[in-house]
Amino acid sequence: MEKVILLTGASAGIGKATALELIRAGHIVYGAARRVQKMDDLREAGGHALALDARRPEDLERAVAAVVEEQGRIDVLINNAGTVLHGAAEDIPIVLARDQFEVNVFAPARLTQLVLPYMREQGSGTIVNVSSIGGEIALPLGCWYYASKHALEAYSDSLRMEVEPFGIDVVIIQPGIIKTEFEDRTAQDLRDISGATAYGQMAEAMARQAEAQLGENSQGSDPGVVATAIRQAIEAAKPETRYAVGWTAEQLLELNRTLTDREFDKLVMNATK
Repeated sequence: MEKVILLTGASAGIGKATALELIRAGHIVYGAARRVQKMDDLREAGGHALALDARRPEDLERAVAAVVEEQGRIDVLINNAGTVLHGAAEDIPIVLARDQFEVNVFAPARLTQLVLPYMREQGSGTIVNVSSIGGEIALPLGCWYYASKHALEAYSDSLRMEVEPFGIDVVIIQPGIIKTEFEDRTAQDLRDISGATAYGQMAEAMARQAEAQLGENSQGSDPGVVATAIRQAIEAAKPETRYAVGWTAEQLLELNRTLTDREFDKLVMNATK
């Protein structure tokens, strides 16, 4: 069945792969992102491109209004836009921490508020929140990113119970390591924010590890695996509440659920040396 979909963060990575996957599957897709010029291929494939900065409440309202005006409904909201920041908790300015939450938590929450009246009226809908394995686990020097994803998952769990009586599903996607540009600045952020502080040795070790494992050298999965999981979730009669997908996702989540906190800490810290 054809669905009307609003998808944020559609200009690159997981968002773009998902938009193209859903267009190919026959759905009506509105991709939203700041970099509208990077969504020409989405338009050429038959989708729609909207300018949206997740930090601007008026952009969120405008995007939802545009979809409803043109299609008369919204069947699926995919909150995929996100940002990441690396550095020690003691070193990261709180203003940057607030920005992390603004994009990763409050923007999805506001978009959800905007689409729910339409979904309730039609008695159906799906809200997909793209989290991370970092929604359950946490590694050093990424506290605000992990905190934002933990918050997004708790928000999603509560929301799921609230909207279930109205026929609305809430799905959490937990990607592992995916080959995208999302973490291209990881090593630079680590060095810029914590390289010359008391956490410098740890920051440098993790920066080198990031350079070895991310970017062109990444062993991560293609973003298409996440796109496939999202398509399966929105097309399912009763989707799973969580989909862990991509390289190391299930393994790391299982380790975190099995080991004690101290055991997991030791495993992680050994990897940073």
